Amino acid sequence: MKNKHLGSSFDDFLEEEGLRAETEAAAIKRVIAYRIEMEMKRANLSKSALAEKMHTSRSALDRLLDPSNVSVTLQTLERAALALGKNLKIELA
Repeated sequence: MKNKHLGSSFDDFLEEEGLRAETEAAAIKRVIAYRIEMEMKRANLSKSALAEKMHTSRSALDRLLDPSNVSVTLQTLERAALALGKNLKIELA
């Protein structure tokens, strides 16, 4: 029996299985959540304090920091960046 994935890349496999976009979105969200948490620690900001600076609720911030929740808006990301004194940069590579 011949393995149809032999010699293909992992990206090719995910594409063939229809999982690439979902997998990449999850990976990107994990990185975003991690970076925001690191910036919060650097700035010595609690979740409540950051939520207040973002003019949002603590539960909305918890959703932003949840690595498994990939539903996040650009507006929320921008508010988080500004509240942390950062600029949001998005690029297509």
